[in-house]
Amino acid sequence: MKKTKMNVALEIVAVIVGVIFVFPVLWLVLSSFKPGNELFTFPLTFFPKNFTVENFVTAWQKMDFMLYMMNTAFVTIVATVLTVLMSAITGYALAKYRYKWMNVLFVCVLATTMLPTEVIMTPSFEVIRRLGLYNNLWGLIVPTIGSMTGIFLMRQFYITVPDALIEAARIDGANEGKIFLRIMLPIAKSTIAILAIFSFRWRWNDYIWPLIVIDDPNKYTLQLALRNLAGALSIDWTTLLAASVITMIPILVIFILCQKQIMNANTSSGVK
Repeated sequence: MKKTKMNVALEIVAVIVGVIFVFPVLWLVLSSFKPGNELFTFPLTFFPKNFTVENFVTAWQKMDFMLYMMNTAFVTIVATVLTVLMSAITGYALAKYRYKWMNVLFVCVLATTMLPTEVIMTPSFEVIRRLGLYNNLWGLIVPTIGSMTGIFLMRQFYITVPDALIEAARIDGANEGKIFLRIMLPIAKSTIAILAIFSFRWRWNDYIWPLIVIDDPNKYTLQLALRNLAGALSIDWTTLLAASVITMIPILVIFILCQKQIMNANTSSGVK
């Protein structure tokens, strides 16, 4: 009886926390369908009284969405693929290769997570400038490939993989490349899906680094384009809300596509 009451209490708390997180998003989405004169009426209304999609039409016409979306998609997809690949390779090496200096290297790399982004931003910009990647979309991709979060996530997964699985593959004549590509990478699909969603969201919503690196309006990402809707004296709220909702759609689509892999993240590997 006590266990049942505890479960009910936990479920109630989970529902309350879920509502707290979802409420602002629902308010944003519903507000994007309100006309401008309804956004700041008092008392505020949760649901739009005069439902309209004119805000989305205006946002699509006012902003060169296809250009900004292509720029953002290029940066996000390429950076995500390279981040996942590098994190998987590095995590596998740190987990399964036995060298005396490997743990020291891992601690040194892990220590970089204690550095605030603001500290490494200036040297990162200087490196990008000297490489000739300033005002270039590749300047947004290169510094983000080495994700310590991704490396740590993949390493922790590969530690759980039995060494006997690798030894059996070596006995069968598989080289290190085949072991990684045909065995290690496929069994980490769930972890890779989680890392891919994290990386996709980080790159898609990134604002500070593109603001520093990109100066050409034709190379703006969506977040930089949204900034232009907020002027010094006024903000076009109806267009900004509608454009913000449009930028949320790709993240939602990616989550839906990878949801099965995320829910099966507890899939374990083993030896037959």
